[in-house]
Amino acid sequence: MFQTAKPTKVFQEVVTQIEEAILAGRIETGQTLPSERDLKEMFQVSRGTLREALRVLEQKGLIEIRLGVGGGSVVRAMDAGRVSESLGLLIRSQKVSLNHLAEFREAVEGSIAAQAAERRCASDIRKLRELLGVARSCVQAGRGRRDEFLEVDKQIHMAIAATTRNPIYQSVLTSIHDNIHRYYDRFLSMDDHEIQENCRDLSDLVDAIEKGAADDARRLARGHVQRFNGYMQRRAQEEHAGATASFRRKSLAPKGEARRKR
Repeated sequence: MFQTAKPTKVFQEVVTQIEEAILAGRIETGQTLPSERDLKEMFQVSRGTLREALRVLEQKGLIEIRLGVGGGSVVRAMDAGRVSESLGLLIRSQKVSLNHLAEFREAVEGSIAAQAAERRCASDIRKLRELLGVARSCVQAGRGRRDEFLEVDKQIHMAIAATTRNPIYQSVLTSIHDNIHRYYDRFLSMDDHEIQENCRDLSDLVDAIEKGAADDARRLARGHVQRFNGYMQRRAQEEHAGATASFRRKSLAPKGEARRKR
C-alpha cells in the first residue's frame, strides 16, 4: 500500500502518501489505517515521525485518531466546513487587502447569483422573500437593529448560495460571510443610508433571481460588492490619514518641548 519513505523528507512524505491514498479512494471513509507497527514497517520510519504525521493528517480533517480498544486512525468523511476553514482564518485575520477581498467576492458572488437565477425553484424564492421581509423590517427600525440586519443579510446570501445546489459555493460563501464582519465593523458605518442601500440591493438581486435573469443577477451582485468596497476604501483612507497625523503630532511634540527649554 505504501512505500519506504525517502530519508530526506521523511515526515512530509508520510503525510503525502497517506493523504493521496485517502483522496484517491484507495482507503475509504470509515476504514482504519494499518496499525502503528505495520505503518512503521511500511514507511521505515520512527514511531515519533509516524505519530507526528498522523497528527497532521488529523488536523487536516482526513483521519480521526481513536484511543482505547478497537481504536486506531480512522478515515473521516470529507467535511466542507473543514475545507473552508483556512479561508475563514485568512479573512478573519484581516491579512487580506480590501481590494483582494472585493475582487474575490465579485467573481464568486457574481457566479453564485447567476447560477441561483438559473436553478431557482418556488421554494427558494419563498425563502428569499421571507428573509427580505425581515431585512425590510430592520431597515424601518433604523440603526437600533443594525446587527439583526447584518445577520439577515448573511442569511440571504447563504440562501442564494443554497439555491445553486453546489456545496462548494455554499462552503466558500459561508466562510466569507462568517468572517467578514471584522471588515464591516472597522470600515463600514452602516448608518441609515448604507443599510437602506444594502436592502435595496438585496431586493433587486432577489427580483432578478426570481425572474431567472442570470446576467442581471451577476451584474447586481458584482455592483453591490464594488460600491460597498468603495465605502470601505474611503473609511480605510481616513483611518490611515488620522493615524499618520497622530504619529506626526507625537513625533514633533518632544522637539518643541526641547526648544522651549532652551
